[in-house]
Amino acid sequence: MWLSRGCVKAATSSVAAAARRRESHAAAFMREAADFQGVRDRAGLQEFSVAHKERFWAAVARRRLDWISPFRGVLDCDMQRGKVSWFEGGRLNVSANCLDRHARSSPEKVALIWERDEPGSEVKVTYRQLLEMTCRTGNLLRRRGVKKGHCVTIYMPPCPLAVASMLACARVGAAHNVVFAGFSAEALAERIRDARSSTVITVNESVRGGKVTRLKATVDEAVRSCPTVSQVFVAMRTDAPVAMTPKDVAMEEEMMTEDAACEPAAMDSEDVLFLLYTSGSTGKPKGLVHTQAGYLLYTALTHRYVFDYRDGDVFGCVADIGWITGHSYAVYGPLANGGTTVLFESTPIYPDPGRYWEMVERLKINQFYGAPTAIRLLLKYGDEWVRKYDRSSLRTLGSVGEPINTEAWEWYHDVVGERRCPVVDTWWQTETGGICIAPRPSEPHAEIVPGMAMRPFFGIKPVLMDGQGEAVTSDDASGALCLAHPWPGMARSIHGDHQRFVDTYFKMYPGYFFTGDGAHRSKEGYYQITGRLDDVINVSGHRIGTAEIEDVVNQCSAVAESAVVGCSHHIKGQGVYAFVVLKQDAHEADLSSQIDDAVSNKIAKYACPDRIQFVQRLPKTRSGKIMRRVLRKVVERDLSGLGDLSTLDDPAAVEEIIRGHRDLCGESSHREQK
Repeated sequence: MWLSRGCVKAATSSVAAAARRRESHAAAFMREAADFQGVRDRAGLQEFSVAHKERFWAAVARRRLDWISPFRGVLDCDMQRGKVSWFEGGRLNVSANCLDRHARSSPEKVALIWERDEPGSEVKVTYRQLLEMTCRTGNLLRRRGVKKGHCVTIYMPPCPLAVASMLACARVGAAHNVVFAGFSAEALAERIRDARSSTVITVNESVRGGKVTRLKATVDEAVRSCPTVSQVFVAMRTDAPVAMTPKDVAMEEEMMTEDAACEPAAMDSEDVLFLLYTSGSTGKPKGLVHTQAGYLLYTALTHRYVFDYRDGDVFGCVADIGWITGHSYAVYGPLANGGTTVLFESTPIYPDPGRYWEMVERLKINQFYGAPTAIRLLLKYGDEWVRKYDRSSLRTLGSVGEPINTEAWEWYHDVVGERRCPVVDTWWQTETGGICIAPRPSEPHAEIVPGMAMRPFFGIKPVLMDGQGEAVTSDDASGALCLAHPWPGMARSIHGDHQRFVDTYFKMYPGYFFTGDGAHRSKEGYYQITGRLDDVINVSGHRIGTAEIEDVVNQCSAVAESAVVGCSHHIKGQGVYAFVVLKQDAHEADLSSQIDDAVSNKIAKYACPDRIQFVQRLPKTRSGKIMRRVLRKVVERDLSGLGDLSTLDDPAAVEEIIRGHRDLCGESSHREQK
């Protein structure tokens, strides 16, 4: 039957109206989508962001950041040389984007909730108060000679003044280098020296899990080997008096003499915002460089869409500010979005295993973001500590730092989230700046597979590479995880060593960013992270190079040499397994505790070996290279995967190590519970 002209017109109009409704649906989710013709749903938005990345990121940047001067170019990239530049010509100030615009519109809105060590003693800081604290700190830094291009080292626990110090550096144009306050004096000193900091900010003491740590004493020891340091700002976390040296400045006293307004510096998009040190396979920590506009935009966007953050929500990221998770999702992402963010000072089990969930009830937290190692720990204590508290405020649960195992995921989802909160198992790294693969954003009722990161975020194109360096195009396949396109949040360099940056991330697979992780792509196209491919161990979400631990172990007077590999740990995900060869006439007695003390003092307690196996010799090639691959297979009890041992200088060494491993692991050991 022929349709009349009127019927055709009506049908065409109906189709057009349906298309507009679909496009308006996408625009309701992300308002920039209204400018992207043909984008009708969230999957279409992801496809557009990859196919038209410059249009996508330009639209988002113009709408979501306040610019002092608009950018002229969107992207200038040479992945072969590790050169990436976003939003060239643009100028802005990160602290103004995180504070000033929100303080103008909602001055009494809570910006920070400082969840102090003792439950129920939280402190709330409004945007007006945080802006004033940041301005006073910025003026103090300026008066004491801190300028654009300087790098200030911050060695503080999570607290409002630590956040204000980070933002004050951004306000005056200095970079910050936040060092986790659990690092030893030697590890702190190494990072101060590499960053060439002349200014350090710390507190007299930290309080965590009911224990007091004298951070100022650690800083005093560190700066003795740091000739560049000319001043140390000391804030007071506790009432305990602290011995002051000629370099020390009483921070809070000096701040109160400063003006409450501080003019924000106009910073180029690619000026350095911060350095953050992460472990590498060479043993020398590398200071990754993150810059201004791209990093802030990416953390804001991922915070908003991965966690379904809405205005008025309380966001609970329990990571320490000394790690990238704390930078991106306790500080910059939430504050850029004008959100309310929690700073968690305590531990998951202080004063009891209900601490997280009591906090959720008291603070009415809507999104909770924590590490699998903590989830596995709490699972051991049973459901009653969770069910004791009202968790009805929770809407999204997040996991970060390492892949979460299925048992922990199901407990997190079924017990903590009452089977109504999506669990977003997020994959990203210090190098990526923000979340790259996660189950959300997606269509509201799209499936979430336990233990899988699943879907790439906007602008992210994962690629799996095979052993020949070719991209794997099929699904239900595994390979080395690379990212094909640059994204705004990615690190720009390694401080002082750009060639190392190129060699580490761009040389292995030219034209791609190599993450160092392996991954599997399911037949549905979802991604699952399978673990590290290099000599880096992920302990409770903290990356540590095996060479860094070996360097410390080898300094013990009784040790001839050592080899460190990762081992499975039921709480921490990965633990540290050390094979140690003693010098002639040396004895094992008390050596384990000596090694523990050395690693704790020179790196951090979390890097201490969970097991130490004393061996007569290590498996080596004829050229003298230690075969860590073989040691990993022994520890994993995968003897069928040992492979060809004919290249070893002495294959009998492997048999000795296998027997020793069986003897050691057949015994109960307190070290597993560390």
